[in-house]
Amino acid sequence: METSSNCISKQFSTCFLLLGLMLLFADGISFANAKTHHHNFVVQATKVKRLCKTHNAITVNGQFPGPTLDVNNGDTLVINVVNKARYNVTFHWHGVRQMRTAWADGPEFITQCPIRPGGSYTYRFRIQGQEGTLWWHAHSSWLRATVYGALIIRPREGESYPFAKPNHETPILLGEWWDANPIDVIREATRTGAAPNISNAYTINGQPGDLYNCSIKGTTIVPVNSGESILLRVINSALNQQLFFTIANHKFTVVGADASYVKPFTTSVLMLGPGQTTDVLIKSDQPPARYYMAARAYASAQGAPFDNTTTTAILKYNSIPCKSHCNSSKPIMPTLPAFNDTRTASAFTKSFRSPRKVEVPTDIDENLFITVGLGLLNCPKGSRARNCQGPNGTRFTASMNNVSFILPSNFSLLQAHHQGIPGVFTTDFPAAPPVKFDYTGNVSRSLWQPIRGTKVYNLKFGSKVQVVLQGTSIFTAENHPIHLHGYDFYIIAEGFGNFNPKTDTAKFNLIDPPLRNTASLPVNGWTVIRFVADNPGVWIMHCHLDVHIGWGLAMVFVVDNGVGELQTLDAPPTDLPVC
Repeated sequence: METSSNCISKQFSTCFLLLGLMLLFADGISFANAKTHHHNFVVQATKVKRLCKTHNAITVNGQFPGPTLDVNNGDTLVINVVNKARYNVTFHWHGVRQMRTAWADGPEFITQCPIRPGGSYTYRFRIQGQEGTLWWHAHSSWLRATVYGALIIRPREGESYPFAKPNHETPILLGEWWDANPIDVIREATRTGAAPNISNAYTINGQPGDLYNCSIKGTTIVPVNSGESILLRVINSALNQQLFFTIANHKFTVVGADASYVKPFTTSVLMLGPGQTTDVLIKSDQPPARYYMAARAYASAQGAPFDNTTTTAILKYNSIPCKSHCNSSKPIMPTLPAFNDTRTASAFTKSFRSPRKVEVPTDIDENLFITVGLGLLNCPKGSRARNCQGPNGTRFTASMNNVSFILPSNFSLLQAHHQGIPGVFTTDFPAAPPVKFDYTGNVSRSLWQPIRGTKVYNLKFGSKVQVVLQGTSIFTAENHPIHLHGYDFYIIAEGFGNFNPKTDTAKFNLIDPPLRNTASLPVNGWTVIRFVADNPGVWIMHCHLDVHIGWGLAMVFVVDNGVGELQTLDAPPTDLPVC
């Protein structure tokens, strides 16, 4: 390499070009062809008709689902959000690492105050080292029931997928639909302390499918020609439900998840928790016909009510050898797993591997054991019964390590951390539950009531972190999709029962574990994740069943700045909303 003195002796233009190239390639990433994408998101009420009724649903740009964002690895997104709805709103770019740009992450009162009706805010962030499928959604109350869309990240220009290029690509967004205003549903549940009403339908790309009333005309159709390869980018955008997904007579080759490539494997059914994405290849190698795509609930909580309906779309071969009467015959229906088929769900999640050996964090600096589960709060004496309509006059709650998380209201946690504002949070979130017990057995009622608070856990920049997530059977056991903002993490093991550090560590995969942003914590089981705290900011980790986060199933990591500009949180934007 030339020294600076040698460089100075040459023409300045050549020197600066060389130095610029050195900077561009310093971290192994070239931004020579990177683009900046500008979008305007107008949040507004839009008349949407489903299940025979028309509702004023909250949408982005009048679209349900919202616009698909299509970018390349290395590109920058600048998205101006204008709130013309009557509710506060924020936007989360689910799975985007947000390196040093925590101000753009979006969860309400965590990284920003909400965008008020009539207000606006511009999100600015860059995609770094991620390829595949992510998505975006509202992160305020239950607005994401209708405010969501796909985020497709392609390889850098000139680069290709690590698999043969498909003939076609189609986003498949699985969702939930209430035949009511979802905000009214959750507000009523919050007032009474009861569980909210379940959804009335599931959807594929916003349409329930022709198994529901008044839904035949809008059924989503995916056309294919015989002999093609199709990449389906499957996203579980549902609010409160894990979902099985399959296609009649067709196999999936799984090639990616949560914007990371995986070692390809074949399956006939997918299981996605809310927040998770799965990229799959299918081949149109069946006799020309119409085949149902179908999704329905994986309902892991025993005895809990759930939406037991089935949503469908149609994979339609263009070369069907018949005339219009074909459209009057039913497409071929697939066999779906039973609603409580935990064995199939677990077999699927355990099939993921990274495509090659990866550098899993070792020599752990921070080792956390976090219990996850539901609970009940006794109502204060004198409280009206109508405000405590949970079991036996209680209110539903949820917690991590017996702490039920409360959102602040006067400042966001990131503002309070960055500006040193006292009294907004405390730094005493426990690294282990306060009481050890048989987490998945018969739990004493004395353990059902958590404490409530806004507690965070502090991490030094560069810390190597292991988190054992332990499900509990407090009130009821359930599969929880746990999402960590600002990070991808390696899932190095999962299992059922109580995690045993003496025996279960032998199950750790430290060679090729999958890289994810949302983990499916097995019902009555455990999951172990690892990551390096290399992204300064304030990052919430929560259950992606929205009813559970509202009950307090969340905690927050505060990651300190490191050394130098590249390890330091950016300054807050000038248009950051105020509370």
